[in-house]
Amino acid sequence: MSRDVNKRENAIIRKKIFSMILPVTMENILQMLAGFVSMAMIGRISAIAIGSLGISTRITQIVWALFKGIATGASVFVAQAYGANNRDKMRKVTVQTLLSSIILVFILQQLLFWKAPFFLKIFNPRDVLLQNGTIHLRTVSWGLPFLTIILIVAGVLQGTGNAKTPMKIALIMNLLNIGFSYTFIFGHFGFKPMGLKGAALATVLSQAIAAIIGLWVLFSKDGILSYSTGSNSFKLDKKEVVSIYKVGLPSSFESIFWQIAAIIITKVILTYGEVAFAAYQLGLQAESISYMPAAGFGVAATTFIGQTLGSGEKELGKKYLKQLVIGTSIITIFTAGMLIFFPEQIMRILTNDAEVIKIGIGYLFVMGFAQLPLNVAGVINGALRGAGYTKVPMIVAGIGLWGIRVPFSLLMAYYFKKDIMALWIIIGIDMATRIITSYVIYRKKDIYSGELLIKEKQ
Repeated sequence: MSRDVNKRENAIIRKKIFSMILPVTMENILQMLAGFVSMAMIGRISAIAIGSLGISTRITQIVWALFKGIATGASVFVAQAYGANNRDKMRKVTVQTLLSSIILVFILQQLLFWKAPFFLKIFNPRDVLLQNGTIHLRTVSWGLPFLTIILIVAGVLQGTGNAKTPMKIALIMNLLNIGFSYTFIFGHFGFKPMGLKGAALATVLSQAIAAIIGLWVLFSKDGILSYSTGSNSFKLDKKEVVSIYKVGLPSSFESIFWQIAAIIITKVILTYGEVAFAAYQLGLQAESISYMPAAGFGVAATTFIGQTLGSGEKELGKKYLKQLVIGTSIITIFTAGMLIFFPEQIMRILTNDAEVIKIGIGYLFVMGFAQLPLNVAGVINGALRGAGYTKVPMIVAGIGLWGIRVPFSLLMAYYFKKDIMALWIIIGIDMATRIITSYVIYRKKDIYSGELLIKEKQ
C-alpha cells in the first residue's frame, strides 16, 4: 500500500518538476539556438570578428555574472516567502533588488563604455582585434541595464514557480535578436551591412524590448508589483538590500570566478593563435547543446527546495532533489552523446573554416564526457542555493577553477609546451571532478533543517 502511495507522490512531484523544467529548458534552448544562429552569422564574417566578440563577451559576462547572482539571491528569498505565503516579503525583495541593481549597473555600464580599450587590453590583443572588440563592447554595454532587469524578472518569477513567463520573454528576445542580427550584420530591408557592430546593436535592441515586457509583467494586474504597501515601497531599504546581496553575491562570485578564470584561459588560448581561440569560442557555443537544457534542473532545485523549506516540508524537498537528479541525468546522457559522436557535424553548422572545425572537434569530444558529472553537480548546487547555502557552490567553483583549470592550463601551455588538446583535457577534468566536491559538502550540510531560513525570519 505504501509503495503505491510513494508512486503516486513521485508522479505528482515529477509532474510539478516538469511543469517548471520544460519552460526553463525551452528558454535555455531558445537562447542556445539564438546564440547558434548569431554565432553562425558572425562566423561567416571572419575569425577576427569571432575573436573580437569573444574578448568583448568575456568582459560583459562578468557583469552578467554579478547580476545573475543577485537575481539568484532574490529568487531564493521569493521562493521561501512564496512557500510561507508572504506576499509582502516577495514584493519588497523584488523592489529592492530592482532599485539597487539598476543603480549599480548604470555605474558599471558607463565604466565599460568609456574604458573599453583598457579592459580589453587584458588579453594583449593585436590592434585589429582590440579595435573591433572595443566597438562591440561599447555598443553592447548599453544593453547591460536591460539585461539586468531581464535577469531579475526571471529570478523573481522562477522563485514563485512561474517559469512560463520568462520563457515567453526569452522567446521574444531571441527571435528579435535573430531578426535584428540578420538585418544589421548583412544589411537587409534598406539597412547597410554593419558586421560586428550590427550584431551588438541587435543584442541591445532585443534586450531593451524584453526588459520592457518583463517590467510590464511585474506591474500588471496580477503581478508581484501590482500594488504597493506604503509610501516608502519604492525607496531603497539598505537593510533589505544587504540581506539579498548577502545571499546572492556568493552566487555572483561563483560565476565571476569562472569569468576571471575564463579571461586567463582566453589569454592562454590566444598564445596558440586566433584560429584556436575562434575554435574555443565556437566550441563553447556548441557545448551549450548539453548544459543549457540541463541548466533548468538546477534552477528548479533552487525553487523547489526554497519553497519546501519555506512551507516546512523538508521530506518533500528530499524527494524533489532525487527526481531532479534522475531527470538531469537522462537528458544529459542524450545531449552529451551528441557532443561525443557528432562533434564535426555540430562545428560545421557554426563555421566553414576547416582549421577551426578540426580544433573544435577535439574540444567538443572532451567536453561530452564531462557533462554528466557537471550537470548533476549543478542540481546539487541548486538545492544548496535554495536552502540559503549559496557560499558552497562558490567554494566548489573556486576549487575547480583555481585548483585545477587555471594552474594546470598555465603549466601545459607555458612550461610543458603541450598541444591545445591538453588544455581541453584540463578543462574537462575540472568540470568532471566538481560532482565529488559538491556531493561531499552536500552530505555534510543538513540543508533541510531550515537553519538559514529561520535566521532570516528572525
